[in-house]
Amino acid sequence: MKTLEYIKLTLAAAFMGLTVTACMDDDWNDPTGDIPPYGNNELQETNVVTIAELKDMYSHALQSETDTAKITEDIQIKARVTGNDVGGNIYNQIAVDDGTGGILICINRGGLWGYLPVGQEILVSLKDLYIGTYGNQPQIGTPYTSNSGYTSPSRMNHTLWLEHVKLIGTADPSTVEPIEFDMSKLNDDEYMEENCGRLMTVKGVTLPQANGTRTFAPEHEATSGNAVNRSVNGSTRLVVRTSTYADFAGTAMPEGQLDITGIFTRYRDTWQILMRQDTDFKVSE
Repeated sequence: MKTLEYIKLTLAAAFMGLTVTACMDDDWNDPTGDIPPYGNNELQETNVVTIAELKDMYSHALQSETDTAKITEDIQIKARVTGNDVGGNIYNQIAVDDGTGGILICINRGGLWGYLPVGQEILVSLKDLYIGTYGNQPQIGTPYTSNSGYTSPSRMNHTLWLEHVKLIGTADPSTVEPIEFDMSKLNDDEYMEENCGRLMTVKGVTLPQANGTRTFAPEHEATSGNAVNRSVNGSTRLVVRTSTYADFAGTAMPEGQLDITGIFTRYRDTWQILMRQDTDFKVSE
């Protein structure tokens, strides 16, 4: 199965390269490369709201696990990419933040990091997209109803996404700094609601299951979603969640005190740290 997945990813990357070349055909009159080859360059900034305001506007859809609302207002958000699929641990999603809060955007395409690297500022037209939660984690996409009847915003078609996004300038990773996670607020529901979906760092913590050889996400320990949860400081409220397809899935969990960075998402009442690549964890100084 791993070999098949590798072949799929290789073909997807090759296709993406062809797509970039095709898109660049529209750019022959712009030899400076100032016109991004991806997205809707005709979008103009109008009716921009903050992510915090967006969540407040659609609070009725974010306070339930089953509500998903269509965005009918002609509004936009302007934010920077804080997380993508570069390390294989975030799948078909990007995380964005505008300083007032973070949110996930679901897109049915691999290799998003190629044109949506960390630090890339984007303008997103929200009208006719959907907002809601998956496990109480706010996200934007198009509705998907599971066999159990649960509806959540899921992966939108990539063509639809390109109609709704505009890339602004070039990516500047230096503009993206993680927020330090406050361990004293681990059980604070308001703190979770305000910060889920944001890039954060928790400092001086341990992974009790680390023994020098045990890895982050071996296949035989995977649960739903082909991922493995590792408790942080022995807590059931805070875990490192790693996909078995992540580049660092087979890396041995380090022992001792660590600083761990990632997109802090939630699944109901549990914080889930989604590390983006293997540089997101290090031994504490």
